Amino acid sequence: MLIAAALLVLSYASAFVNPAKAWYMMLPGLFFFPLALLNLFLLVWAVVRRSGAFVIPLLALLPTLIFAGRYLQTGDGGDSRDPDAKTVRMVSYNVGRFANLRDRNGRIDRDVCEDSVCAFLKAADADIICLQEYYAADTDALHSGLKSSFEGYDYDYYVFTGKHGCFGNVILSRFPILGQGVVKFDRSANLAVYTDIEAYGEKFRLYNCHFESYNISFPGIVKGLIDRKDGILKETERKMRHSLSLRPRQVDKVLEHIASCKSGTVLCGDFNDNPMSYTYQRLIRGHRDTFCEAGHGFGATYRILWPALRIDYVFLPETFRAVGHTTPKKRFSDHYPVISEFEVEP
Repeated sequence: MLIAAALLVLSYASAFVNPAKAWYMMLPGLFFFPLALLNLFLLVWAVVRRSGAFVIPLLALLPTLIFAGRYLQTGDGGDSRDPDAKTVRMVSYNVGRFANLRDRNGRIDRDVCEDSVCAFLKAADADIICLQEYYAADTDALHSGLKSSFEGYDYDYYVFTGKHGCFGNVILSRFPILGQGVVKFDRSANLAVYTDIEAYGEKFRLYNCHFESYNISFPGIVKGLIDRKDGILKETERKMRHSLSLRPRQVDKVLEHIASCKSGTVLCGDFNDNPMSYTYQRLIRGHRDTFCEAGHGFGATYRILWPALRIDYVFLPETFRAVGHTTPKKRFSDHYPVISEFEVEP
C-alpha cells in the first residue's frame, strides 16, 4: 500500500517537474491511470478486511478527484448549448502518414488510407481541420490533393521533403486566413504551424502542434523482451531520454511565440504527452481543455493501450466556451481524431 500510494503521489508531482531535468519523473505520470486503479482496489480490499490501513490509499487517492477529469468525464457531453450561438466545429487528427491500412499482401496502402481519412473528414463537416503527419508524394501532389479533396477551404501547411515524399502539418479553414507561419524545433522533424483566423468577427491564432514522440514501439519492446534481445531496455531508455530532453524545449518555444500574440490562441494537435505531464500543465495555463469542458466518457486518443493514453488535445482561450468534444473510434491511424465544437464570443 505504501509503495502504490507513493507512486501515485509521484504521478501528481510529475505534472510540475521538467522531465528534461529529471526524466524518470515522467514514468509515474505516464502510469497515473493504472496507479489510481491499483490504489482504488487496495482501498476496497482494506475496507473489506476492516483494516485501519485503508487510510493509506484513501489519502493517496484524494488528489485524483482533481486530476481524474483529464481522463474521464461523466457529464452530458456538452449538450446544453445555445442554438443562436456562433459555433465553430473543429477536427484535429494525426493521420500517421496514411500508413495504417494495408492491402491483402500486408503492404501499406496509402491511397486507400488517404481516401478513407478524406471521406471521414468530409462527413465530419468541420469548419477547421488540423492534420499532423500529413503525407504526399511531393509538394505538387500535396497542393492538388488538398484542392480536390477539400473544396471550399483555405489552407496552410509546412512539410519536410525527402526522397520518399513529404510530410508535415496542415491547417484547413472555411473562415478567412489572415496570416500564417511556422514554429520550427531544433534537431527535430516535428513542428507547429499557425494561422490567424477570423470567425464571426472574432480573430484568434490557431496553433497546430506536433511535439516530439517517444519513438518507441510497445509491441517491439514486448517482442524484444520475449526474444531476449540484448540491449532492448537500454535502447528504449535512450530514446525516451532523448525525446524528453527535446519536448520541453519545443513547448517553451511555442509558449514564447504565444506570448507575442495579441489575440486569443487555440492550441491543438498531437502533444505526445499525457494529461499528468509537464507538457500539459504548461500549455493549459490560460486555456481551457475542450474534453474537460464538454467531453463524455474516456478521452483517450491513442488507439494502442486505450483507454490509458490521451495525447491529442484542443485547448481554447478562456473567452471561448466548449460545447462538444468527441473522439470517434476510427482505425485509419494509430491515433483517434478529436472533434471539438466551441462558441466564439466577440
